[in-house]
Amino acid sequence: MPALSAIFGVEKPLIAMCHLDGLPGRPRYDRHAGMDRVVESAGRDLQALQDGGVDAILFCNENDLPYSTSVGIEAAAAMAAVIGQLRSDIRVPFGVNLLWDAKASIAVAVATGASFVREVFTGVYDSDMGLFAPDFGDVAGYQHAIGGPGVKIFANITPEFSRSVGGRSVAERAASAAYLGVDALLISGPAAGVDASLSDLIEAKSAVTDTPVLANTGVKPETAERVLEIADGAIVGTSMKQDGNTWKPVDPDRVAAMVEKVAAARKAGARA
Repeated sequence: MPALSAIFGVEKPLIAMCHLDGLPGRPRYDRHAGMDRVVESAGRDLQALQDGGVDAILFCNENDLPYSTSVGIEAAAAMAAVIGQLRSDIRVPFGVNLLWDAKASIAVAVATGASFVREVFTGVYDSDMGLFAPDFGDVAGYQHAIGGPGVKIFANITPEFSRSVGGRSVAERAASAAYLGVDALLISGPAAGVDASLSDLIEAKSAVTDTPVLANTGVKPETAERVLEIADGAIVGTSMKQDGNTWKPVDPDRVAAMVEKVAAARKAGARA
């Protein structure tokens, strides 16, 4: 879609996760190693992903378990610091995701020059983090107030670890989120690394015309071409890690395999 090619320079972009180590204030933060270890680890993964040919990077505090619907200022400051120290090494468009805090994600995106954020912006969900009811109007006002209208909104409408309270269909949620002005819709599986439902992808695509729909979890080299027959792009983390384990470092061989499959899917789509 033109909206995606304007950001990433290609159709059906492969957006790679750069999972930061635990940040200050969270149980997995290594106080002895400190922030230097967080920057070092993220830098290694960033280099492996970019050298492997991914189209974009999404920085995320995936290790900040257990998750919360808001983060402390220390987490936002830490992520901004990491990206700031790596900024000169970033060669592709990048985004920010501070789970599950849309305002914090946007603040860090504006501060670091990110192109997009990934968050939950619409709907009401019964989640493992409690009842989750984001206020997109309030978030959009905040984004405007801090000078961030250029940051694109990638909205997860089937968030992990949760289910819609109202029971509205994926198509209804997709159509309403697009109407409210998000820039892309994301379809997820029940957890990180778990396949997004192809039927959910098809349902979301059928409900919108001009808003891209991306697979947000679970895409693997062996499934990439099938997924990208439907989706307009993919956000991939776990399957490009060592042993396909979310918590391990990036594996360059797995990155190469994924990039090859996405390139094949892109070519197939161009021929269709």
